[in-house]
Amino acid sequence: MSKLAGRVAIVTGGASGLGRATVMRFLAEGAKVVVADLNEANGAETVAVAKANGHGEAIAFVRCDVANEADVAATVAAAETRFGRLDIAYLNAGVGGAFGPIAETSVEDWDYTFAVLTRSVFLGMKHASQAMKKYEQGGVILVTASIAGMVGGGGSHAYSAAKAAVISLIENVAVELGPHRIRVVGIAPGVISTPLLHRGKPERYEAQFKRQPWPDRGAPEHIADVAAFLCSDDARFITGETVKVDGGLLAQGVALFGTGKNSTFLKSAGVNRGTTGEAMVVRHLEPKDRKS
Repeated sequence: MSKLAGRVAIVTGGASGLGRATVMRFLAEGAKVVVADLNEANGAETVAVAKANGHGEAIAFVRCDVANEADVAATVAAAETRFGRLDIAYLNAGVGGAFGPIAETSVEDWDYTFAVLTRSVFLGMKHASQAMKKYEQGGVILVTASIAGMVGGGGSHAYSAAKAAVISLIENVAVELGPHRIRVVGIAPGVISTPLLHRGKPERYEAQFKRQPWPDRGAPEHIADVAAFLCSDDARFITGETVKVDGGLLAQGVALFGTGKNSTFLKSAGVNRGTTGEAMVVRHLEPKDRKS
């Protein structure tokens, strides 16, 4: 029997990368899925792929700014209206966010990073948990965290801090929602080949891929496999946990983007808006401006 037969799921950031791979896996496991994403073109493409695989009646797309409470509430309502309930909320949407030396990071880019990566998780937990409590049959809230939130050297300071906050939210909200049989769990990817990471040029990140002990390159399907397990009854006694899915990268120590003055994140500044369809901003810094 399919692991998620009869379940209704929301996947934020579900129109590309990790999200799209998980949407397809959830559908294959028997779930009905609402894809929530800011990028409507990618959303339409994801729905078309699902329909081509015979899942047309089990998928819906909702345009959603995950940092906007009204949009998040409307997404949860859409799942209930279209499919009658909500069992799984995979809060996956993300961006690269602010990067560069801390002295070069604007308040606006910092706030944008935390809005998309952290406020979105708070909002998703808030509204998904209310829907799940309504049906009194429990549920699963799954969150994409990152190994960058577990150790220094895995990402920019803003991205890493936002993901560390997410990991803390997973632990604390799991304690609150446990009595309602709502599990809260996280996945912490390492280097995964997605548009968010390589922005169409995966060859730029060969050095990062080679740093992990496991010889295979991280792929979105690796995350989707773990997501399907964590959202199934096979993981029914796991809550408050964030699972590393990183090919052993964190186990050996991580400095993905160089160290000290050679860090990639100190050579330019700006904000990475991921696959939202909004433009990335990059300012290349002169050596005199790279003081951390």
